[in-house]
Amino acid sequence: MKRLVLAAVLVLCFVNPRFIFAQALKGDHVEVGAFADYFRVDRTSPSLNYAGLGGRLAFNLRPSAQLEAEMAYDFDRSYTNVFTNGVTQQLVPSKTHVLHGLFGPKFQTGSGPFRFFVTGKAGLISFTTNTQNAPQGFKSALGAVGNGNAKFALYPGGGVEGFVGPVGLRLEVGDDIYFDNGARYNLRVTFGPTIRF
Repeated sequence: MKRLVLAAVLVLCFVNPRFIFAQALKGDHVEVGAFADYFRVDRTSPSLNYAGLGGRLAFNLRPSAQLEAEMAYDFDRSYTNVFTNGVTQQLVPSKTHVLHGLFGPKFQTGSGPFRFFVTGKAGLISFTTNTQNAPQGFKSALGAVGNGNAKFALYPGGGVEGFVGPVGLRLEVGDDIYFDNGARYNLRVTFGPTIRF
């Protein structure tokens, strides 16, 4: 995992920000978007479904390639953990919210009103859990990520976007993979408006 983080940092170090902004100012476009976010955590049983809001910013490198950054906040979701200490069993109420931050390339088809795209991003994901009156020795069903530690995440995804002039709509589906005692695979769907400059 350290090698993946190092590779991502090296790629970012060799990307010249002046090149990106110069391309955007030459007539290539910048895209700004907002989205509603659905995130399904398959680690717990039953799976937890989160909903939230996010935003993204993209700069064209070429008509078919962009660099994109996004951040999303998934609102508190209440669920119940079952805790047993070997003698008694207790239900512990928990509230958890999720913060996603991702950055990476997006490759798209053509320049018509509808475009299909694929993306591969890397970044961080953080689960913050609030457990009221938890007994001593309690551990969240989310494991180590439940205590607010940010974990490395990879996101392969794809989708479609359609534009009428500078305004468009985008639908994206992907696998938000984070690493905590192995890879954890989670469905993520986003949908929302996009504006091109």
